[in-house]
Amino acid sequence: MTVTTTILILIFIGLSAGIISGLVGIGGGIIMVPLFVFLLGYTQHNAQGLSLAIMLPPVTYFAVANYHKAGEVNWKYTIIVALFFTVGGFLGSEIALSIDQVSLKKVFGGVMFLAGIKMLFGK
Repeated sequence: MTVTTTILILIFIGLSAGIISGLVGIGGGIIMVPLFVFLLGYTQHNAQGLSLAIMLPPVTYFAVANYHKAGEVNWKYTIIVALFFTVGGFLGSEIALSIDQVSLKKVFGGVMFLAGIKMLFGK
């Protein structure tokens, strides 16, 4: 794969994940991780690490600013969830790094599958 092709794929992944994340509020990792694995051949661990690194502040700043302007952000709840999300992210990364690639892909796929079923058939 050429450097130009890789850069174009990275641009595509970034735009796709950003648009879908801003549109429906899903984590960019649901889009980015599979694309890093399938389009760039990354391992599951590499893809998840890269996805998390990309989402470091201030990546979501502009999307959040739009929702804030529209009065759609509860900042008290945001602070509570963000604090525990930080702890959970640390713990989850420790667990993910201790799991082999095949099992981690199955966990990731299972979570995506269950979320999709719930979204499609839930109330």
